[in-house]
Amino acid sequence: MLVNFESLASTSKIWIYQSNREFSAQEVAEISRDLENFIGKWKRHGEDLKASYLIKYNQFIVVAVDENYQEVSGCSIDASVNLMKQFEQRFAIDLTNKLNISFKDNNNINVVSMANFQNYAKQQKITSNTVVFNNMITNKADFEQNWEVTADKSWHKRFLSMNN
Repeated sequence: MLVNFESLASTSKIWIYQSNREFSAQEVAEISRDLENFIGKWKRHGEDLKASYLIKYNQFIVVAVDENYQEVSGCSIDASVNLMKQFEQRFAIDLTNKLNISFKDNNNINVVSMANFQNYAKQQKITSNTVVFNNMITNKADFEQNWEVTADKSWHKRFLSMNN
């Protein structure tokens, strides 16, 4: 069952899929429509899941499930990943590569390989004050407080030069 994202419990499980590029307005409309259809019918062993989604910065898809209502199963997670794979094929984007890292450069969002991120950190193009997106977080409270943070407050800090 599709609900308003804000109404979900802070403990709700989330998954963040980052695109390697910004979505067009048309793509956002199509992705939103397909997510609403999917979540409206999303089930765990025949039981409705209380879920929602956000599209942030026209580049991140955030899917959330309130496990206080109904726990998500492996099969239901697989179904959501399959939807992301369909988006990847339909829009020629990369949503599931966990080795891509995103960060802000002024108001621009950059998505680079982990190797490039490490190189930028060594060159001090990325510093402890660079805003990064911590896509490893797993619940709504962390998403709201710790998703978009400076690199020194995220797992990204291990790549930072000691001179920062």
